Amino acid sequence: MCDDLRLFTDEETDMPYVIPGRFNEKVAFVTGAGSGIGRATAIRLATEGAELFVHDVNADSLAETVSVITANGGTAVSRVGDVSERAECFAAIAEAIEAFGRLDVLANVAGIAGAFHFTEMTETQYRRMVAINMDAPFFFCQAAIPHLLASDGNIVNIASNAGLMGQAYTTAYCMTKGAVVQLTRSLAMEYAKTKIRVNAIAPGGIVTNLTHNFQIPADIDFELMAPYLGYRGQGEADDIAELIALVAAPESTNIHGAIFSSDRGVTAG
Repeated sequence: MCDDLRLFTDEETDMPYVIPGRFNEKVAFVTGAGSGIGRATAIRLATEGAELFVHDVNADSLAETVSVITANGGTAVSRVGDVSERAECFAAIAEAIEAFGRLDVLANVAGIAGAFHFTEMTETQYRRMVAINMDAPFFFCQAAIPHLLASDGNIVNIASNAGLMGQAYTTAYCMTKGAVVQLTRSLAMEYAKTKIRVNAIAPGGIVTNLTHNFQIPADIDFELMAPYLGYRGQGEADDIAELIALVAAPESTNIHGAIFSSDRGVTAG
């Protein structure tokens, strides 16, 4: 299939390190695939031969992702839904199995972010962030693991530098991404005697809709947030998609239980 993908060459897409055929005969499920890291990941995996099941809450954005893949010879099936609901997570995985008969890669990318004065964050805001950032990866993993065990597949969760360090005004976000780190490590231990692999990537700031729409209270002490911005600016969605492809690749058998920082040095010191 990959030989038919006109779009998917270094010269035409500016995507470095593409390895054609690396995911041939593999099926990948990507959440948050309508934009940002999720879209870049779906396209990258299709670039390298995977068949895609893509999921997002935004129907129009998701359709654009599917169009990019299918218009250039790839295969993509989509489902629109709210990952904050356990039933949706299980139903989506079931639909992917029905569509393709197998699952090899689960990329938990969907997430939300925002800054709040700790005492002013509402319960609704808190519950929504927990449901999307923490509950959804948990339930997707629950639903997917029986199928990944059958294929010797793997999971790549998107954590954050915020899950590895304390940050002012983003307590709930830090909590949820720290939970993703521990979800990854714990599953890696529970399934250590199998061939399934579970890893996570912890990005810093990435130029996506999430960061573009990031809300900050007007009266914060910005000096407290400045250290989290780093010195090298924000990364690009393709930076993370490239790393996801590396970690999820069939030959990356030595990578298990790892948390990869990709934050341009923010957590280095």
